Amino acid sequence: MPNTPSPIRPTDNEARQITRDLIANARFGSLAVLHPDTGLPHVTRIAIGTSPSGTPLTLISDLSFHTKALRHNPNCSLLLGEPAANGDPLVHPRISIQCKTSFLARNDAKHADIRAHYLASRPKSKLYIDFADFNFVLFYIQSASLNGGFGKAYELTAKDCTAPTS
Repeated sequence: MPNTPSPIRPTDNEARQITRDLIANARFGSLAVLHPDTGLPHVTRIAIGTSPSGTPLTLISDLSFHTKALRHNPNCSLLLGEPAANGDPLVHPRISIQCKTSFLARNDAKHADIRAHYLASRPKSKLYIDFADFNFVLFYIQSASLNGGFGKAYELTAKDCTAPTS
């Protein structure tokens, strides 16, 4: 069998910027978790935001299946990136991010800042953000796979996905 060149390109600054933009601009995403009883994958659509430091997060209810799954196993995957209204959806950038999650307690010192930041970008969530069964979940990136468009595949580290600090 002949050697087939890898379709994965070396990660460059353009790939890092596409990744950071996808995370920063995401409004919704697909969340994949493992079913606590069967271990089979379960995928749902969730609202996505970021913390003031840029960490992806969501606000979910204890009543949702994915909350139960994440409390059982904090490992998950996010798919971010929306196709444009026209054209082939497969040519638009998207990223699959492998994460470990953490539920943010209401008495955590970061909760008030995260709540305010989330409300600034999602004012309609004011209707339910303070319900007792709603919690912020932070997604700590472990690695990611970027499809930056046709023929632009990259494997990224957690550091590649976060904005450089000054």
